[in-house]
Amino acid sequence: MQHRSYEFWVKTASLVTMVMVTLMIAAKSWAWLASGSAAMLGSLTDSLMDITASLMTFLVLGYALRPADDDHRFGHGKAEALAGLGQAAFIAGSGCLLAFHAIERLINPIALKHSLLGVWVSIFAIACTLVIVFVQTKVVNHTESIAIKADSVHYKGDIILNAAVLLAILLAHYGMNYADPLFAIGVAGYLLYNSWDIARQSADHLMDKELPDEEKAHILEIVNSHIDVHGAHDIRTRQGGKVKFIQLHLELEDNLTLIRAHQVADEVEKMIAAAFLSELDILIHLDPLSVVKKHNEYGL
Repeated sequence: MQHRSYEFWVKTASLVTMVMVTLMIAAKSWAWLASGSAAMLGSLTDSLMDITASLMTFLVLGYALRPADDDHRFGHGKAEALAGLGQAAFIAGSGCLLAFHAIERLINPIALKHSLLGVWVSIFAIACTLVIVFVQTKVVNHTESIAIKADSVHYKGDIILNAAVLLAILLAHYGMNYADPLFAIGVAGYLLYNSWDIARQSADHLMDKELPDEEKAHILEIVNSHIDVHGAHDIRTRQGGKVKFIQLHLELEDNLTLIRAHQVADEVEKMIAAAFLSELDILIHLDPLSVVKKHNEYGL
């Protein structure tokens, strides 16, 4: 029942997001074609990026969430990172094109037509984005989904973006024609920053970057809290898609039976799994204390 509930909330968030972004794209396209605003074009570009990223993520997740098979023993999670690099390249290219358009408009400014239409569309876009953030916040409270949480942070930034476009069109309406291309350049910078952030995170996954130091410290704290564990070493971590991979060596008493040592490893694994919301793949190696001391003594 809990798994079905998780799927229901995540799908609800995705559906609401897609509907709201589609409405914003239609409205912004109308406003841009009617007014010729470069800032509105930037806002439209951002919304197109949003829906493209959502569609790409939806399609890729169908593959990335497949279980491990004979050809992919560690699963298919890195497909998400590959999709992320594709999104980053697409967003960066769009940001550069928008910047060139804005610079040309800054050199050759023109008066906006039907600028008040852009004002109302910006207000409508802010309202749609607030609906998205409200629903996503509710979903995060129910599921603690990392993906929805990250998406919510992005759309909170979009509220500021749409407000900036609204301000640019209002300033242009009152004769400050340079405001529109200047704000469009700002939007282009925002897109380029987002593309860099997505590319960096995707590269971290593809290059098997270690989990954050605080997470590794938390893992060691959990391991060392077990009464039969005298220490741990050689901890190695990475993340592929939704799965976090953890490998470590447990230091145990020499006189523990094999069956007890195996039980200790199972208990430690369950303790780590209980502390993390994401899916884990844990590999534990058992070392007798005498062997650990000998290795430390000879620097092995």
